[in-house]
Amino acid sequence: MKTPVHLNALRAFEASARHRSFALAAQELHVTPAAVGQLVRTLEDWLGMPLFLRNHRGRARLVPTEAAEQALPDIRAGLVQMAQGLRRLQAQSARRTLTVTVSPAFAAQWLLPRLDRFQTAWPETDVRLETSLKPVDFVAQQVDIGVRYGAGVWPGLVAERLLGEEVYPVCAPALLARARPLDSPADLLEQTLIHDLSMEGHPGFPSWADWMRQAGLEHVTGRRAIQINNSAAVLQAAAEGQGIALARSVMARDDLQAGRLVRLCPQIRLPSRLAYHVVYRPECAGQPMIQAFRDWLMAEAAAWQAAAAPALEPPQEPTP
Repeated sequence: MKTPVHLNALRAFEASARHRSFALAAQELHVTPAAVGQLVRTLEDWLGMPLFLRNHRGRARLVPTEAAEQALPDIRAGLVQMAQGLRRLQAQSARRTLTVTVSPAFAAQWLLPRLDRFQTAWPETDVRLETSLKPVDFVAQQVDIGVRYGAGVWPGLVAERLLGEEVYPVCAPALLARARPLDSPADLLEQTLIHDLSMEGHPGFPSWADWMRQAGLEHVTGRRAIQINNSAAVLQAAAEGQGIALARSVMARDDLQAGRLVRLCPQIRLPSRLAYHVVYRPECAGQPMIQAFRDWLMAEAAAWQAAAAPALEPPQEPTP
């Protein structure tokens, strides 16, 4: 079947149809509106039919014809597939950049202290970290692989459990030395409680109310509170003696082992219903660098859990 050789014309047509504007399509494609219009006209001449109804008034001045609307899904899918094919070719080059998305706290507290081991094992690969609390579009932002915290279901992505965890109160050794005894959950209520709001409103994200309920204290809050929307900053505030934080074990373990934080009330165990997962697009599963980084993450997580002291090990799945 004979097809047009001018792929730029197809890109111009798709972008114009999506934006309903030659000018907006031109901004996306980094050309002039006149160039976009000429490309579309070239495609129309090749097809022998119009692709747009051109109105001179109103907001919708460029409206795809019925035939164009029917063809657009296939054209868009083809452009996406071609872009994917080019990325596969790039993946075979001697050196490439692996784009990894993680939360800022996970990057600071867990990934970055270990990342040099991956780069030592794979010196031909550059790692680019994209840190964000918000989910990203793996296709649009050309992300290869990531680590997300949640229940394990993200549409369009494979999710493999990496690390489970529990939550517990922690404070600075200096605070423990100068405060009243902090042996029971009720003792904590006399102190400033630091709240982690990094995933506020997310179903299953544990809170101080959940921990107090697990400890047998219903509808009880502390006298004072500090609210912070970054898990790493929550631990930093606790290490500086500003109060007692409800820490997540994956984030806090290095600080506990270094003596910057002390765990309180270890007899109270509250497993989190959320966990860290390795995520990637299913069609990219066979790419060597993605598979290598996935395997490395899994090995690092297994070593991290094996090295954990019994009191600090993340528990197994919580019972209903």
